[in-house]
Amino acid sequence: MFTLTERITLTTTDALVSATIDLGSYVDVGDRQALQVHSVDYIFQGTTASAQMPDSLLAGQSALVQVTDLNRGGLVFANDRALVSSAALFQSSAGDLNMDTDLYPDNYGKGADDGRYVVNDALYISGLSTGVATNEEINCVIRVNASIVTLTQKDFMAIAIQSTAADN
Repeated sequence: MFTLTERITLTTTDALVSATIDLGSYVDVGDRQALQVHSVDYIFQGTTASAQMPDSLLAGQSALVQVTDLNRGGLVFANDRALVSSAALFQSSAGDLNMDTDLYPDNYGKGADDGRYVVNDALYISGLSTGVATNEEINCVIRVNASIVTLTQKDFMAIAIQSTAADN
């Protein structure tokens, strides 16, 4: 298993921020190799690595981040087949922070064979905040724990067809 990381920086309220994690070195169609996502972690930080989040996120507001295996151009609903994982950071009007993550639509399971298989050439990250404080930033580091697996021809084709169908 290995870890892929990417950071996005939210600096403006209601402005979508995007990034990609290139999987071209990991996914090989000819050899039926896919990326198996075991887990996705989100680390929210302020303007600097040591800054406090309450200073960056306005009271009563949120920051949302999603990882998808298709480029949807923005945030998606939880029933979208392209959704790999998402996270939300909320700050109450009293200043209390709460972070919530999910693994929809996949529950990655317990066994070594369980996980979300990605056969596309990139993972797409989208982020949005409903309230970034003036002269502040919300940084989110996304850590994808994954491995490279070789699938059977039947499994590879099924995942590729499902991914193509989800693109429409």
